[in-house]
Amino acid sequence: MRNWILILGLMLLVIGAAACTAGSNEMEMAPDEDGRVAGFGLGIWQGLISPITFVISLFSDNVHVYEVHNTGSWYDFGFLLGAMMTFGGGGRGSAHRRG
Repeated sequence: MRNWILILGLMLLVIGAAACTAGSNEMEMAPDEDGRVAGFGLGIWQGLISPITFVISLFSDNVHVYEVHNTGSWYDFGFLLGAMMTFGGGGRGSAHRRG
């Protein structure tokens, strides 16, 4: 009985993790209404302001945290880099004093 519960729990965990995987972005490399595609630099900027953008997006249907009209991997890397700069990125962990 206990093995079945463990197996069922593991199956639910795997299915839940699979349900959270990202899908493909069909708007990648497709320009927006202004004919622009977000690249690495805009990814960094949008990553830096992501906490503010998130709060505004809760109250507005016109503001989104992530730009879907992007260049793909370079935008993703820039966004991640900007978000790491905003949230600390763990840089101070190496400066910890031992005492």
